[in-house]
Parts: sequence; C-alpha cells; structure tokens
Amino acid sequence: MNRFWGPVIKPILLSMRLNNIIEIGAYKGETTIQLLNYCQKTGGTLRIIDPLPLFDEGALNKLYKGYYQLYKKTSLEVLPMLKDYEVVLIDGDHNWYTVYYELKLIEKETLASGKTFPLVILHDTEWPYGRRDMYYNPDQIPMEFRNPYAKSGIRQGQSELIQSADAVNAQLNNARTEGGIRNGVLTAIEDFMKDSQLPLELFRIHSNNGLGILCQVEEYEKKVINYIMNDSNL
Repeated sequence: MNRFWGPVIKPILLSMRLNNIIEIGAYKGETTIQLLNYCQKTGGTLRIIDPLPLFDEGALNKLYKGYYQLYKKTSLEVLPMLKDYEVVLIDGDHNWYTVYYELKLIEKETLASGKTFPLVILHDTEWPYGRRDMYYNPDQIPMEFRNPYAKSGIRQGQSELIQSADAVNAQLNNARTEGGIRNGVLTAIEDFMKDSQLPLELFRIHSNNGLGILCQVEEYEKKVINYIMNDSNL
C-alpha cells in the first residue's frame, strides 16, 4: 500500500478533503506513518485495526498522540463498533471471506447512517492475491469459506503452489489453486458489488500487486480519481 501513497492515495485524500480514516492492516507502519503525518496537517483522525502490529507503539504515541486509536483485534470484530469514517484502507487478511465481509460491514454502516459509502482503498487486487486466498490465521475463517491451502509458494501464471527458490510467499498459508469461486481479494470485491444495494464503482491500478478504489462518488469526484490514477505512472 505504501508505494501508492505519494502518487495516488494522498492526492485523492487532499483533493476530496477526507480526514476521518480507518486503516486495516498496519504491519510495520509504513503507510500508518504517512497517514498520521497527513492527519497532523489536516486535523484528521486515524483508527488503526491490526491484531498484531509490528511497529513501535511507544514511538508512535510520542509523535502522534491524539491523532489515532489502535484496535488490536480483527477487522470483523472492530468494524461494527466504528462510525463516521470517510476512508477505509484495506490491506489486512487477503482472502475472500475477510474482504467480502469487511465490505458488507462498511455497507451496513452506510445504510444505517444514510451517508454515502466511504472511499475504500484496497491493496493486492491483482496477482498474487487478486484470485487466490491467503490466510494469516486459517482457524479464524469458517470452514465453508476456507479453500484448501498450504504453506507453499506461488509462481505467476501457474495455478498450483510450488516448492521453488523463485516462488513467492512460501512462508504463508496460500490457497492451493488460483481462481474459482470465493477465492481472492478481487473476487471478493466483485461479488460484493454484485450483492450490494449501492451504486458503486471500482477504479483499478494493475501494478505493484494492484490497487482498487471502491466508491460511490459524484461525477466530478470520478474525474479527480481517474485523473490521479491515470497520471500516477505506476
């Protein structure tokens, strides 16, 4: 997600004057720091959701106290408690079940509040996890939504997992095959859009494992997003 901050995410947030932000999946905090610098300058607030963040919480608090809240639980546990947000960055558990139900919870809050669906920015919408599930903790995924998986690597253009030095993410729990129903981040987004009651649009960048921007926007906002994404040189 951090690779998209300067050329895409920050310009869109500034252009649309969006300040109330949720980040799902902070990892080492690279994007988190960028978001908090943005919030300091704009008077915004950031709510961070990550059960096992790898950044220094003490250092973060010294620099950004008052600009964020940290929730060390899963997104599906925390999202039902949150309201009044304008942007959600999703870069957490890259599987159909988690992403689909994150979006359903955001939609539920949108319909209950009567507000516009927020800007939702999703990482890993292309290979390797656009059409393949990955599970940080497989036991948290209901069995009926969990694809057969293994700790084995991925090679582009090959559906089955492999054991090879040039394989990608061999240390992670990856679905054994690519494609098919209920498999992958992009598939979750597409299925959600089919089921949604809202008139949503998806904007995509295909490089750097993919970025998707899902939103319910006015015509001028579509032009802003299209302009920034097409001019990003990514």
